[in-house]
Amino acid sequence: MQDTTPELGALLDAVNPDADLVHRHLWLIALFNWIRGSENSAEAAVARVDALLDAVDANLHVQIRLQVWWRTLLDTVDGTTLLSDYGFATRNAFISELVERLHYKLLPTTPQTNDASELFALVMPASLDAPWLAALPEPTLQRLSVLLSTPATGPNARVCPTLTHWQNTLLEAINFCTSQIRSAGFSPEIRIRMSVPTHSDSPFHALGASVDALRDAWLAQQNGSGSHEQVEDANKRFCQQLEACRAAAASAYTHLDAHGISVDLVFRLRQLRERVLRVRVLLDCLLGEPTHIHSAQLLSQLASVGQYQRSLRALLANSTSLLAAKVTERSAETGEHYITRTRDEYHAMLRSAAGGGAVTAITTFLKFAVMAMGMSAFWFGFWAGVVYAASFVLIQSLHYTLATKQPATTAPAMAAKLRDTSNVAAVEAFVDEVTHLVRSQVAAVLGNVAVVFPAALLLSLVLSLLTGQPMIDAKTAEHVFESLDLVGPSLLFAAFTGVLLFSSSIVAGWVENWFVLHRLDSALRYNPRITQQLGVERAARWAQFLRKNISGFSSNISLGFMMGLLPSIFAFLGLGLEVRHVTLSSGQLGAACASLGWEVVRSPALWWALASVPFIGLLNLVVSFYLAFRVALRAHAVSPLGRVRIRRALWQRLSHSPRQFVWPTHQDPADGRV
Repeated sequence: MQDTTPELGALLDAVNPDADLVHRHLWLIALFNWIRGSENSAEAAVARVDALLDAVDANLHVQIRLQVWWRTLLDTVDGTTLLSDYGFATRNAFISELVERLHYKLLPTTPQTNDASELFALVMPASLDAPWLAALPEPTLQRLSVLLSTPATGPNARVCPTLTHWQNTLLEAINFCTSQIRSAGFSPEIRIRMSVPTHSDSPFHALGASVDALRDAWLAQQNGSGSHEQVEDANKRFCQQLEACRAAAASAYTHLDAHGISVDLVFRLRQLRERVLRVRVLLDCLLGEPTHIHSAQLLSQLASVGQYQRSLRALLANSTSLLAAKVTERSAETGEHYITRTRDEYHAMLRSAAGGGAVTAITTFLKFAVMAMGMSAFWFGFWAGVVYAASFVLIQSLHYTLATKQPATTAPAMAAKLRDTSNVAAVEAFVDEVTHLVRSQVAAVLGNVAVVFPAALLLSLVLSLLTGQPMIDAKTAEHVFESLDLVGPSLLFAAFTGVLLFSSSIVAGWVENWFVLHRLDSALRYNPRITQQLGVERAARWAQFLRKNISGFSSNISLGFMMGLLPSIFAFLGLGLEVRHVTLSSGQLGAACASLGWEVVRSPALWWALASVPFIGLLNLVVSFYLAFRVALRAHAVSPLGRVRIRRALWQRLSHSPRQFVWPTHQDPADGRV
């Protein structure tokens, strides 16, 4: 480590107890910058702390000035808020905390503050702070305690004259943190969802009395009028009460699991749990050995919390993890119906997909009709979205299948089976499900494409006979071939369409969760105004119908409008992203061929466009499935090692039995027939 004696000497000479608040804080920030140094090493930082203590011990004048400066700092900055509230949201709402963190990341903060939390964040901004604080050895901590220990003031100090400022701060922080826990436990949003026999039996009622009893027993012990056993008993009761409160709050998750997830409520429950953990750490500092090891660990933890507090990603991940799990679970319920396991189910999928292809041929005609109106880009995108959404809803209502709609919902259904990737049989069963899924997708794509192409061609010929004009003119037909050229950007657009398919599944899961969370099915069924208008039986049928189909409707409508509007929006932004959907693209090819007649078979553009169709379908399926599967794996907490086992098992099955992924085999274990 380089010689830092001159720099340290200048810092110690600059300490001034009479400086104003801002310059006192600026000096503290400079001191911690010096401790961190430029070596990014916790050991080097600890060595610098020892060097600082050596320099202070060697100069009595500096030692006195530093102690006076420290007392002045403690008088002007309340450390209780740092210990009890640092790292917790100032507002008990997810959106409010998100905005607060955005402000914190984007706007500068000032050292002109009386808030210990704000000052701590300025003093401890680096990722190195937590490691070097945790690495401080016991002798160094003892030296710091001797140098910086000051007597407490206030009511607790009158009860116990030997009380130090640090001990008093810990007592107050425990009290404040406990009050916040009680407040959260008594909030109506959490209270009505907890599984307790009666609300009067809630453990939050006795929490205040327990912390008061512990404080009184500890102060009595410090006075010499109490015993260690009394403190231990009071601490045991308080910790049991804390654990009962934590368990009661955790029981709310059962209600959320059954009735839908609220991000705000999950955020509050996590805050409550973290406060319980904070109280336990504060208790360790207060009741632990006088080595101050626990105190150093507490400050190290607060430094880590400061890093987390600046992270938007961590907030989003922690607060939405349960929502992601619930969304994927609801998608899994839907997706389970789209996985075929027997040859009869495979043939049924072909028939269902054929119906979806026939409807999509009409969709192709309506889309070209909207295009022919010559509207502006936005209104063309809007009405195209209406056409797509109506078509997709019609396909759902007729119980037909649109191939690329399946993967984003079937992926969570399969990921839900990966509870234990260490079990070889479970992984093999999962690989079986993958083969069933891929075959299902092959059947769906074949059924869609095999029908939509001739159906669109036939529809165009019928229009030509009835009106004298085909579905599209020759210029538009040539543009269709050009837009679907294999060597053009079609494959990129197909992958983008896969993202839209995945996004629609997330919207579907979120809307269904929202529908269940707000108990709208029950409201539709029993609300007096609704039953008066519809009648009891009709209201019950509507409630049951929407509960069963709300996910599919929201998925289809959102996908339709995304496919229609987003290309127009991206064109306005200059991005030029378009939609390439395998079934719609095949229908457009059919219409283009009908427009150009038999001579089109001699055009290389046709064959390049036809060659792109299987790749468009592949990218639609793979991208949407991959994104949905990743979210589902994260929601089910599948480890990286488990993912490696999954990939290895999939590759082994693909290399040994590739036909299983395309067509039911003669000895398919899923079928049971030879």
